[in-house]
Amino acid sequence: MRLEVGNIFIKDIQFGDSTKVENGVLYVNKQELISELSNDEHIKSIDMEIVRPGESVRIAPVKDVIEPRVKVEGNGGIFPGFLSKVDTVGEGKTNVLKGAAVVTTGKVVGFQEGIIDMTGPGADYTPFSKTCNVVIIAEPVDGLKQHDHEAALRMVGLKAGKYLGEAGRNVTPDEVKVYETKPIFESVKEYPNLPKVAYVYMLQTQGLLHDTYVYGVDAKKIIPTLIYPTEVMDGAILSGNCVSACDKNPTYVHMNNPVIHDLYELHGKEYNFVGVIITNENVYLADKERSSNWTAKMAEYLGLDGVIISEEGFGNPDTDLIMNCKKITKKGIKTVILTDEYAGRDGASQSLADADVAADACVTGGNANMTIVLPKLDKIIGHVSKDVIDVIAGGFDGSLRADGSIEVEIQAITGATSEVGFNKMTARTY
Repeated sequence: MRLEVGNIFIKDIQFGDSTKVENGVLYVNKQELISELSNDEHIKSIDMEIVRPGESVRIAPVKDVIEPRVKVEGNGGIFPGFLSKVDTVGEGKTNVLKGAAVVTTGKVVGFQEGIIDMTGPGADYTPFSKTCNVVIIAEPVDGLKQHDHEAALRMVGLKAGKYLGEAGRNVTPDEVKVYETKPIFESVKEYPNLPKVAYVYMLQTQGLLHDTYVYGVDAKKIIPTLIYPTEVMDGAILSGNCVSACDKNPTYVHMNNPVIHDLYELHGKEYNFVGVIITNENVYLADKERSSNWTAKMAEYLGLDGVIISEEGFGNPDTDLIMNCKKITKKGIKTVILTDEYAGRDGASQSLADADVAADACVTGGNANMTIVLPKLDKIIGHVSKDVIDVIAGGFDGSLRADGSIEVEIQAITGATSEVGFNKMTARTY
């Protein structure tokens, strides 16, 4: 598959009479967008704000982040299985409003939504303090069940991303990047002397409100399978989960997964990047065994020389990560695992809930238990109250201080310890 990604660089977002992109500015017709989003019986009210990097603004609790995109040529459309038919994506041309993002918020769904600070020390830990954000505040009807709330918020965000992306349909991109993965036999024939490398992409599927979707299907229901990297880049995978904010992969991150982007950089030069194996993270032991067996079998079947394995979440999924690592290594295939750590606030505890000598090559996104004090900011979007901040994953009794500042573990900050490297934190062993 060959995908051309046209990046339209957005340097500012403003409300205007019509929704359009002009000279690097995304203008948004606020009332028109609200009207587009106001047809869900589960949502009581919708409002929106524009926030920019450096502004004294805190957004919480954050549900998802979506990058506005539009399919301008090729099969399928944006967010197949939800807003478009299930035609296979990953080829043709897609325009991206690079530097813009949709952020969804409202009353808390569970307790694992996150915080985005646009300035101050917290801004250093989230990549979304660097984007110009259209924040959608969607408040649910009274008494709405959590899974219905999550589904409604998810659809609001996706619809907003599609609506804004349409503004880039007829805009000439500032930059065009081409990504191509050929069928396996063609690829091996083209690079016969290069090691064959794949990416094992673990998707969070660990129970209720721990959902990731592939072409609209909850990944709990899949067995490990092969997918073109460009399908991921073109929106085939999106987030529906409510796991700890620090290592959750928002939809924006799935569409911009740096592992996939980095593997393409040296494809055909140092190795042959043959594709992505997607697998799930399970609750029960038998399901973990089944999925890891299939993942290892598929890696062997493809004749791989090396794999990179990333997880999403921590604790229970650490077992899936180590199972995948052990079984693939046993096939004679070199592995590198990507994770983060929950090593205690002093960093002295065991980093993962599971371990094995096979996992001897590891990249970490940092220690999520590290604490930080977020100063009071001038503006709050969403709900920052004791019953939210003190119970959010990474918070504790007394996290929200009387002066408006917040003391939390960085676990509460959206993207702080990204396990696919969509941040700037890591650790090194000397």
